[in-house]
This record gives sequence, C-alpha cells and structure tokens, in this order.
Amino acid sequence: MSKSKDEIVRVTTHTLGELKEKGEKISMLTAYDYSLGKIVDASGIEVILVGDSASNVMAGHETTLPITLDQMIYHATAVVKAAKRALVVVDIPFGSYQGSSSEALKSAIRIMKESGAHAVKMEGGKEIKESIMRVLSAGVPVMGHLGLMPQSIYKFGTYTVRAKAEEEAEKLIEDALELEKCGCFAIVLEKIPASLAKSVTSELKIPVIGIGAGPYTDGQVLVVHDVLGINKDFNPRFLRRYADLNTVISEAIKHYIHDIKSGSFPNQKESY
Repeated sequence: MSKSKDEIVRVTTHTLGELKEKGEKISMLTAYDYSLGKIVDASGIEVILVGDSASNVMAGHETTLPITLDQMIYHATAVVKAAKRALVVVDIPFGSYQGSSSEALKSAIRIMKESGAHAVKMEGGKEIKESIMRVLSAGVPVMGHLGLMPQSIYKFGTYTVRAKAEEEAEKLIEDALELEKCGCFAIVLEKIPASLAKSVTSELKIPVIGIGAGPYTDGQVLVVHDVLGINKDFNPRFLRRYADLNTVISEAIKHYIHDIKSGSFPNQKESY
C-alpha cells in the first residue's frame, strides 16, 4: 500500500544513520511534557530527548542526580503521547544502571514498557560496557554519552570543558569506538573541544550528536527551555537562544493581573 503525502513517517535509529551517510545534520531537543513535546515534534525535529535535565528544569534541583526512574518514566510517557514523528530517547537516571547490568536491564525495560519510548541513553564508556550490552541484548536501542557527564558531576567537580588533556582525549576516542562496537546507534558528546569532536565524528560510522562540542558533529542537541529563553539563569558559550519567552510569558501574566484588578476581565462577551 502506498503512503499518502500527508502521512507522518516515524524517525527511527536507522533514519539517523541514513542522515549521517547523506551528510544531513540531525536536530535534537529535550522535552519533558505533553504540551511542549507536541510543539517540538510538530516543528520537524528528528529526536526528542527526555533528559534527566528535567531534574534541573522541571524540579529545580541543582544537579541531575535526584531525579528518579519513576519520575523519568512519568515525563517520558507524556512526551511519547505527544510525539507522532520524532524518535523519543529517554535518559536512564543516576543510580538506575550503575549498580549492575541486571539493574540496567530492568530500568531500560521499565522505561520502554511503561512509557512507550523508542530508545534509552546511558552515560559512560568502557566502565558501563557490560550494562550497555545487557540492555542491547534485550533489543533496546542505546544512545551513548561521553565527555562531560552530568551524572558524574561530583566526580569531575566542575562543569568545565572535558578531554582537553591528551590522556583524557585518547580515552574518550577509545570509549566512543567501544560504544560503537557494542552496538550503540548514536553517541552524544558534551562540552569537549571541537577538534576532538571532529575526530570522533569522522572515525565513527554511527551518528555523533554534540552539545558544546563544536560544529563538526553529525547533529546538535540543546535543552528546549534554554533555546526558547524560558530559563535565563543558564548562559554557557554553546547556547544560542531563539526566543525570549521568559519576557513574553511574564508580560502576559502581568497583563492578565492588570485586567483582573481593573475589572476588564472577564467582559460581557467572556461571560455566560
């Protein structure tokens, strides 16, 4: 049966590989709820990441560590309901896969079964290889994550650029190759030198998505609240804001308050 022109075609992990082969950049944004997820998906984004950054953006925590597996599944379920086209990837949160490969598998299966997500993302290289392979063995697609890894922030002690030193850069390349060999369908590189990200991207056959990793990766990912200017407290060099919704929303609410105080809302047409 032929597909109609208006039929939505779901982006898959295979689609991302095809985009890399064609040299077409991959777009990726976070989303954490149904309403914003629906807008992001309808805009034509290829990948929606239900990131553990929800810990910061949605719950106000200082780090990504406090968010739980149940909370991630809650956010993911809402986004999956909204996403008709995009590939939905969900972060397995801190403490839900580091303990053992069996724990990693249980967490991944819960995310996939309860939320309906299409893939999971895990932070780390060779040290979590066993867990990644266990998850992959169950047929769950895995996106890797190297460079600055927010779940390990207390180990790093800082959010500064990673892999500037030769030893750490070499380890990152080795880890990236290992993740590809394991079967990861893509890798996120966060906050590393652009030259290193370029080298990794050229060496890997799978797509590489950057955040603060320069222009040479196969695609880019940012937090949607940062892109839209809802959050004004986060100002890293790699962030480009495309709107100032903080101001727009604030002014709209002030206008609403004014209309209530003045008695102009609701008017006769807005009453039954």
